[in-house]
Amino acid sequence: MGIRRFSGLEVTLTVLFLLVTTAAVALVVLMATGEPAVIKDGENTHARTHAHTHTTKKVCPVIPLGERVDCFPDAGASKLGCLQRGCCWSPLDERNAPWCFFSTNHGYSVIQGTHTHKHTHTLSLEIHTKTHVLLTPVPVFCLQISDAHKKRFEVPHEHIKPPATHPSGSFNYEVELRHNPFGFQVRRAATKKVLFDTTMGPLVFADQYLQLSARLPSHNIYGLGEHVHQNYRHDTNWRTWPIFTRDSFPNGGTHNLYGHYPYFLCLEDESGKSFGVFLMNSNAMEVTLQPAPAVTYRTIGGVLDFYILLGDTPEQVVHEFLELIGKPMIPPYWSLGFQLSRWDYGSLDEVKKTVERNRAVDLPYDIQYTDIDYMEDKKDFTYDEVNFKDLPQFADYMHEKGQKYILILDPAIAISRRINGPYEAYDRGTQKNAWVTEADGITPLVGEVWPGVAVFPDYTNPSCKEWWTDEYVRLSKEIKHDALWIDMNEVSNFMKGSIKGCDDNNLNYPPFTPSILDGVLYSKTLCMDSKQTWGNHYDVHSLYGYAMVLATKDALERVFEGNRSLMLTRSSFPGVGKYSGHWLGDNAANWNDIKWAIPGMLEFGLFGIPYIGADICGFFDDVSEELCRRWMQVGAFYPFSRNHNAQHYKPQDPAVFGADSLLLNTSKHYLNIRYTLLPYLYTLFYKAHTTGDTVVRPVMHEFYSDSNTWTVDRQFLWGKHLLITPVLDPVSTCTGSERMTFRKQQVEMYLPADKLGLHIRGGAILPIQRPAVTTVYSRLNPMGLIVALDDNNRAAGELFWDDGDSRGILTKSDGVSGELTIQVMHSGYSDPNNLKFENITVLGVSSPPVTVNVTHNNNNIVVSTFKYDTVKQVLYLRDLNLTLGQNYTVRWDQVRDPVPETQRFDCYPEPDSDETKCRARGCIWGTSTNEGVPWCYYPEDYGYTATTVIEQPSGWSFDITRNAGLRSSGRPESPDINSLRVEIKYHSADLLQFKIFDPTNKRFEVPVPLNVPSTPETDETKRLYIVHVKKQPFGIQVIRKSTGTLIWDSALPGFTFSDLFIQVSTRLSSDYVYGFGETEHASYKHDLNYHTWGMFTKDQPPGYKMNGYGVHPFYMGLETTADAHGVLLLNSNAMDVTFQPTPALTYRTLGGILDFYIVMGPTPELVVEEYTALIGRPVLPAYWSLGFQLCRYGYANDTEIADLYREMRAAGIPYDVQYADVDYMERQLDFVLDSQFQGLPALVDHMRGEGMRFIFILDPAIGANETTPYSAFDRGVEDDVFIKWPKELSNDIVWGKVWPDFPGVVVNESVDWDTQVEIYRSFAAFPDFFMNRTATWWHREISDFYTKTMKFDGLWIDMNEPSSFVHGTVGEKCLGPPYVVCVFPALESRHRGLNHKTLCMNSQQHLSDGTPVKHYDVHNLYGWSHTKPTYDALLSVTGKRGIVVTRSTYPSSGKWAGHWLGDNNSSWDQLYKSIIGMMEFSLFGFSYTGADICGFFNPAQYEMCLRWTQLGAFYPYSRNHNGKFNPVSNLAIYLSIQ
Repeated sequence: MGIRRFSGLEVTLTVLFLLVTTAAVALVVLMATGEPAVIKDGENTHARTHAHTHTTKKVCPVIPLGERVDCFPDAGASKLGCLQRGCCWSPLDERNAPWCFFSTNHGYSVIQGTHTHKHTHTLSLEIHTKTHVLLTPVPVFCLQISDAHKKRFEVPHEHIKPPATHPSGSFNYEVELRHNPFGFQVRRAATKKVLFDTTMGPLVFADQYLQLSARLPSHNIYGLGEHVHQNYRHDTNWRTWPIFTRDSFPNGGTHNLYGHYPYFLCLEDESGKSFGVFLMNSNAMEVTLQPAPAVTYRTIGGVLDFYILLGDTPEQVVHEFLELIGKPMIPPYWSLGFQLSRWDYGSLDEVKKTVERNRAVDLPYDIQYTDIDYMEDKKDFTYDEVNFKDLPQFADYMHEKGQKYILILDPAIAISRRINGPYEAYDRGTQKNAWVTEADGITPLVGEVWPGVAVFPDYTNPSCKEWWTDEYVRLSKEIKHDALWIDMNEVSNFMKGSIKGCDDNNLNYPPFTPSILDGVLYSKTLCMDSKQTWGNHYDVHSLYGYAMVLATKDALERVFEGNRSLMLTRSSFPGVGKYSGHWLGDNAANWNDIKWAIPGMLEFGLFGIPYIGADICGFFDDVSEELCRRWMQVGAFYPFSRNHNAQHYKPQDPAVFGADSLLLNTSKHYLNIRYTLLPYLYTLFYKAHTTGDTVVRPVMHEFYSDSNTWTVDRQFLWGKHLLITPVLDPVSTCTGSERMTFRKQQVEMYLPADKLGLHIRGGAILPIQRPAVTTVYSRLNPMGLIVALDDNNRAAGELFWDDGDSRGILTKSDGVSGELTIQVMHSGYSDPNNLKFENITVLGVSSPPVTVNVTHNNNNIVVSTFKYDTVKQVLYLRDLNLTLGQNYTVRWDQVRDPVPETQRFDCYPEPDSDETKCRARGCIWGTSTNEGVPWCYYPEDYGYTATTVIEQPSGWSFDITRNAGLRSSGRPESPDINSLRVEIKYHSADLLQFKIFDPTNKRFEVPVPLNVPSTPETDETKRLYIVHVKKQPFGIQVIRKSTGTLIWDSALPGFTFSDLFIQVSTRLSSDYVYGFGETEHASYKHDLNYHTWGMFTKDQPPGYKMNGYGVHPFYMGLETTADAHGVLLLNSNAMDVTFQPTPALTYRTLGGILDFYIVMGPTPELVVEEYTALIGRPVLPAYWSLGFQLCRYGYANDTEIADLYREMRAAGIPYDVQYADVDYMERQLDFVLDSQFQGLPALVDHMRGEGMRFIFILDPAIGANETTPYSAFDRGVEDDVFIKWPKELSNDIVWGKVWPDFPGVVVNESVDWDTQVEIYRSFAAFPDFFMNRTATWWHREISDFYTKTMKFDGLWIDMNEPSSFVHGTVGEKCLGPPYVVCVFPALESRHRGLNHKTLCMNSQQHLSDGTPVKHYDVHNLYGWSHTKPTYDALLSVTGKRGIVVTRSTYPSSGKWAGHWLGDNNSSWDQLYKSIIGMMEFSLFGFSYTGADICGFFNPAQYEMCLRWTQLGAFYPYSRNHNGKFNPVSNLAIYLSIQ
């Protein structure tokens, strides 16, 4: 493997320890506000007491119960005892939450701080002694709290070494210190999320009691050990876990077990961001998890030495922890085979019978153990020369069949003689002073274990390590064996402390004892005051197994020299995995223990011991056939796969159940699968050794974005690619599926008695080998690959291969659809067996291949032996003969199935597509018989690629590049933009924005101001969403955090961004989509079966698929979980949107940028609330405007209005508002009263005097051919308010024609419309309402009309799309070259172009800041720009709120105006479609909306008008309005209507 390089983290850790060394010179002082837990030493005084250096009144907080920090964790809490500690007493009706808890001002105060280096902080806290606090912010945050004046015990960890240099680079966290009382917060730098907050409770630091509490960001806490955790994720409801190594049974209680692991991992949320917390302290302790959520540590010695490790994923946190403590060893290849063991075979003959019966049935089986019964009287370094007389040759017997032999050693050494002489191992140890001593440091401590009265090696003593190695060398010469199993090293003692008992002192009976089993520290172990080289047993007890592992490592290296061998230990401490594996202890044959083994294995993966497993079929008790069968199935996938049972119980090796038994057959089946997959498993161990990857992996590590996986602990993964789903209950099948074609669901899976669930994840390449009965033989067999293509037809994998003990080959395989590349990354080993890749199986090949070729060293070979399964879509390549360690490319050419029709995205939306044009764009042509399916569609890689993508606390900013090799998008007049900028902003918990634009050339952006927060939401815990960026093809994915629902996914083919054409598609979360407008929709819910809707403001009466008056590129989507969200595209260019049944949506727009806003709801009403918070809340209409209203286009004179008013009053019909349409104007000129309406001002005054209100219409177009002064036009010209041509073309106004007539003409309405326009309509100018001077002009004209002509209460603005009765300009020839539009959206009269019924697109307007813009870009904003000046003028002129009603709208127009649904027809379908329209405008932010009751065009049929009037009474904007030449349809005509 070559020379090992140090990782960046290792270098950093080196730096850290140098800082600790240099910082120790700093003097620090601290002061207490009320000292908790000072220990008073003295005769028979063991109680914790509190002393105060000065008087401070305690402050008892009013906080949730889950945040109380226990001040009296010992037994016997009482009010008096609590108050004596200076704490708060508040009893509850439950026992879990503490009744006695700390005050808010308990603890220490910082009174001095020193920076010894820019990365090192030394603080002083003072109470009765001075305390040294070292805060060392490096990529692994370290906090050490110790006594500055008294050396205290610190763990002498062999891996964490002093540093050599200072760290450099940026940190991924921030630390904030609170001085009084002392506390600190560790935050994630990128998100500002607080991860570890000790300010919730005080620091307690006494000689034998140290306590620290910290609030955590989530309840997703994993780790802490060793215990039996019935679930992988911890319960935070006041659960206390003691940590202190102990020989005990793992029976499901909360008691302490064999190992000592004060380490946990916390998953923050669906983003995957996680952190780990390691307290390097070996003293007895307990850890309490509480609902805040929070953690409290209570330890009875040493120092507080915390390491906090931050990662972007749970797996990355594991990497960092293993960098800290030491990465795990690679076990020898043979140790991955199946293993058999039991305590008390009784004789070697019985061992051999077991071996032979399992050989006879061809069980894959590599290793045989013997337990302590092989020894003479259970004495280490001996064997029973009667019952095991041939044991020295037993290893040879095993090796003959390619098998291995492992024996056991315990630490306890008997002091009695052997049967035939002295016990020389004991004698030599005594000469070496190798034993743990009593408190005097001289007398060996004597206890009792399996061999009887015994002493205990002190593995922390170098002399003892020499003795242990020497004895092991002697043993290995006498008894051949292949590896060593060490047990009972907690250390276990059958006596309480010693045969003499233990003295009464503060070590054996400390002031506080954590909640350990039996409540006595020396129970079933040594006296705490006994002495070892590292210190008092009180301090080093939990390091006993760790020290034994280090000593045994030396011994194994001496015996096995260059070979790896194997060590298996029961007791462990962080760092043990560097040298040893572990099993989960003395379990029992029951269904609970088979379940609990999975959380145990997952936890030891976190702890850095991937070589882990449980005793298959259980150690204690007789096992049932069903349980053992199910356990053999799952145990075949334990990394350490061993069947082991105890003395006096029935044998349980597979063969004992019978050669034809179901148990044996299913055991062989799954062990053969295991042996097939051993190359993959071995590679996983290589990855664990080199990078810190987990081997057995929680599902949560790979799928953390799905909160359902956070508690999954009845399944597990091998690496990231193989999912194991065992059956763990009696008489049961399980859940799952043969082939998972869907995600995030629980599915039914039939698992009969001989089956468990195995699933390969798409994207995997698994190396395999033909199995055999042992690894020695299987390693001679041909190898192969299983390739499982993912959704993108890709897969990747690795293979590490060596001789099983030393250097190896690393081979990397990458697969894409149709091609597999095998590449050697590093070669340090040549296999003597000349291994070949024989077979490759490819899953997910959608169609049969035509040919298969292998390329090696530029030589191409045709493969003739392949088979394709059309049902399973599996390609089998056979007899390939590819030599291991060489590079190959395997290609298969297949007849590709076309992309599923619903996954096609239209590459040629123009109406004239054909195959030639399609292929010219680099797209795929495929006809279809289904209506709407595009025949020309994009290939999968069509789009852009993101390069460096880094998430920041407030969002993302990065560049994307058009994929190389793509042809032009096929529109020469609209060149593609190859490089774009993407910005994603996290505005708030429920609002995000993403923009895509050209960073080098400024493009038009919509000038509509939105209400976005001034500061982004950087706390990811508060955000309702997660954003992922897919690099190739580029796309943005937005996921609802609470459900995992993908609500936006633009990682689809076809993203196009050219100068005049932009297209982007997204998947939808469901078929339930509402919104987009303004156009007539036949139903409120959109039909997703290939419907396209154009959006471009136009004077167009409601009609199916005809773009209407407003533009609202906003939709609300419901999700399958019943949540809802909304999406706004802030773009004002002509566009259309296409729905397709994928479900998906495609936007196409003709300019500007892509500027999306997503509101997260999660209810439909909240979507509207959030959307209107963004664009502006709807205007509050005047109260009177909620009354019924009458209007008509075609009043001949003011007398008609007066008559109507009298008739309505006489009929007693509620009626609040009367309108006048353009007929009140002279020749339809704004602000000029017609001669037939000279009495109207007096009528209006009369009506208003009787409580009525009057509203007049104003159109934007201003007549320009007057022969007498017309102030509106004249002053407009003077103020330069009208839209003109660009100066390089002309300084003239862009003339149109609308309602104003030429002066002196009499209109003959019997001639056709176009003729009327040509001969009667005058030229008209269009005010540019963007300009401030136009708003001033408009206000003046309205004010003059109000004060000089007649009063009004509201204004109705119409024709402001803007509408023109000529196309582009008078004469219909726009100046300059034709304004090219490369693609016309799906608009009404699209063949006439964008100029149809409006202005030339190259007309020039100016924004309020003077920026010139093309009408092309702002056409859809004309009505929006018209509305606010009108609203402002109304308020100013009338001094009252009134109401403005506008026809043309854009998002945020509703802040100033209401809206009616336009010039509808008197028809039943328009009646019911009015409901759809109103609901849509409610989505768009218009509360004040309605349709023309009884219809505008065509005569109203009686019954329809009756029903419409009934409905219209409940329109928010309730107005009866009909058109010229139609019979009057007001209520006074139909007096029978009630």
